[in-house]
Amino acid sequence: MKMTVIGCGYLGATHAACMAELGHEVLGMDSDIDKVHTLNTGKAPFFERDLDDLLTKHTASGRLKFTASYAEAAEFADLHFIGVGTPQQPGSDAYDLTHLFDAVTKLAPGLTRPAVVAVKSTVPVGTAPRVAELLRKHAPAGDLIEVAWNPEFLRESFAVEDTLRPDRLVLGFNTEHSWAEALLRQAFGKIIESGRPTIVTDWATAELAKGAANSFLATKISFINAMAEVCEKSGANVAELADILAHDIRIGRCGMRPGLGFGGGCLPKDLRGFITRADELDADEAVGILREAAAVNARRRQRVIDLTLAELGTDLRGKRITVWGAAFKPETDDIRDSPALAVAQALHDLGATVTVTDPKALDNARKLHPELDYVEDPIAAADDADLLLHLTEWHQFSHIDPKRLAARTNSPKVIDARGTLHTAQWRDAGWITRALGRI
Repeated sequence: MKMTVIGCGYLGATHAACMAELGHEVLGMDSDIDKVHTLNTGKAPFFERDLDDLLTKHTASGRLKFTASYAEAAEFADLHFIGVGTPQQPGSDAYDLTHLFDAVTKLAPGLTRPAVVAVKSTVPVGTAPRVAELLRKHAPAGDLIEVAWNPEFLRESFAVEDTLRPDRLVLGFNTEHSWAEALLRQAFGKIIESGRPTIVTDWATAELAKGAANSFLATKISFINAMAEVCEKSGANVAELADILAHDIRIGRCGMRPGLGFGGGCLPKDLRGFITRADELDADEAVGILREAAAVNARRRQRVIDLTLAELGTDLRGKRITVWGAAFKPETDDIRDSPALAVAQALHDLGATVTVTDPKALDNARKLHPELDYVEDPIAAADDADLLLHLTEWHQFSHIDPKRLAARTNSPKVIDARGTLHTAQWRDAGWITRALGRI
């Protein structure tokens, strides 16, 4: 098939490359000319595992190319995926749909024949009818344009895997047995034939799917971090408690990782956006548990700051703190709502000299937090440190020899906020260690 992908950020670029991998001819469209140029060279303007390999393969094969022209995209195909960003509105927790409506409005004038517009962007429930109305108003084909909803459930650093082998495929339509359904089933044919669960539903249910999924995941993470608070008060071990709970098949192991909490461009935004939309629908009491999940997550960051003050004193002026981690999670360069950088910035604001290291995210961190210090080598970053904070669980950090590291610090003290350092080994090497949820 021929298809387009409008918006080529994390979601769109991955979707475009994976659709080419499935055998389709794909045109990615983005208004950022520099991004289009980079993608046409077979490289992503961000780090996502395995994505560059697919981009290189299919820009070379001719199945995949990128443009900055809406007119070219409209003419290219009859199936158009939209994967533009829907960030939070400035000064609000609600989704900002400006990019989505702008993309639809600019694509519409070129839609002169029947077509399907399949939206992948995460939105508040009730957005699909507004998209359909824009297309009826601005597209020459008018009522011949069908709207579908195809939410994504990608995990950063696993986005290629999750696109090609998803846990489930969700397709939302306004009418039964529509042309849009037939077209999307053809587009995802190889995935459907592989036996992946495919759920066909209405617009509203499909719109709710991503926000509901992320809200549940956020709640699960916050639950185990709430247990970490209880463990710290009682002397229990939250890592062992999580393992006990994970053996219950009703609970499961996925997401039961106590630590500094969640960040990134999806879970925090979708949790807040879901709560805001529920408030608008007069269903605010139904999402009280989600408000507490957000509060627990915020307390994790403050707990690391409190532990730092307990170790170094309330006056941090003249103190040197090393932070291992800038990305919100390992195997990505994404720093959006990064717990590690939030803590680093807060300690800097309290007067400390903060040095940050990360295998992939330093360039992005420098742009957003130029007042912090940055060192590429995690061992050199700890030189003369009064305290080491382990805030993003890159596997490289857990393999560093703590004896070798201790000799370079001013004081061998570490707060392991992710719980992946081998505590006994570090203590044997002379370190004073603290970990969230454990004594």
